[in-house]
Amino acid sequence: MAEPTPENWATADRWLSDVLIGPDPALDEAIADQESAGMPAIEVAPVAGKLLHLLARMSGARRVLEIGTLGGYSTIWLARALPPDGEVVTIEAEPDHADVARSNLARAGVADRVDVRVGVALDILPTLDGPFDLVFIDADKESNTRYLDWAARLGRPGAVVVLDNIGRDGEIVHADADDTKVRGTREALEMLGSDPRFEATALQTVGLKGWDGIAIALVLG
Repeated sequence: MAEPTPENWATADRWLSDVLIGPDPALDEAIADQESAGMPAIEVAPVAGKLLHLLARMSGARRVLEIGTLGGYSTIWLARALPPDGEVVTIEAEPDHADVARSNLARAGVADRVDVRVGVALDILPTLDGPFDLVFIDADKESNTRYLDWAARLGRPGAVVVLDNIGRDGEIVHADADDTKVRGTREALEMLGSDPRFEATALQTVGLKGWDGIAIALVLG
């Protein structure tokens, strides 16, 4: 049996990506451009990008809200899931990151389905008109509960909400954690468990991104 090490987790993740996704020049070039621009390698793993894509298709999403664009990798996955008249509204705080994302979206052929908003998400969210069919939250973890509140306000009843990076290397079990990202993640998970606007679950993952995970919720009517 293979040892449960980060190296073996990553190897298994790459194999799954090869088998279930295969080569994708637009996505590969998006990652390369992100790296060339010196942006952090915090985009979702390929298998997680495919999960977002399938969730959007399974839910029949036409309008998607993404909080945290980075270089547009996950945005491409989401936009590809939509019908020709569908829309992804994606929010990115850093103008340079947004420029890279726009270039990647254009090369992938989905720019016509994506509205990139640049600025602080908590300033932009009150200006948006819902409803959205799917909300993907992958931004600063300290603001997770506020993002979830907006997901409930802007999501239609039955909307899918995906909250990324909930594993935090297992630190989420520590109520006295010093890391603000851990605290923000714990508070978000507790909110999903207690807020009557949501029905939720969460999955731990291991792979290219280490010990991580996602929470998936429905917005209740």
